[in-house]
Amino acid sequence: MDGPRPDHIRLSGIAAIGHHGVFDHEKRAGQPFIADVVLYADLSAAAASDDLNMAVNYGEVAEHVKRVITGRPYDLIETLTERMAASLLDSFRIDAVEVTVHKPKAPIEVTFSDVSVTVHRERR
Repeated sequence: MDGPRPDHIRLSGIAAIGHHGVFDHEKRAGQPFIADVVLYADLSAAAASDDLNMAVNYGEVAEHVKRVITGRPYDLIETLTERMAASLLDSFRIDAVEVTVHKPKAPIEVTFSDVSVTVHRERR
């Protein structure tokens, strides 16, 4: 994505309870996961037409992200983040996506405020 900065839509703080983690209690009890996504796409046609059908429907994106969080459990948030990025690329008219998944209640024995994983993937 070299050159001029591409158009993008950012959704921050999409939260849901997921059952991801290495430990049995994480899969059993669940915990909050929060996703931030940046969708890269040419937004000029949507802007010119003022037509939702030409746009990336960010309401549908948010619902999609929630379904991934609450869906199949993974051991690693790296896997959850990667699968979310791939699923968004497959499901929406976007050129690239950046996904950050936060796991604020990760079972870490020291005081911390957040742990997150970020991936950037482009359509091939």
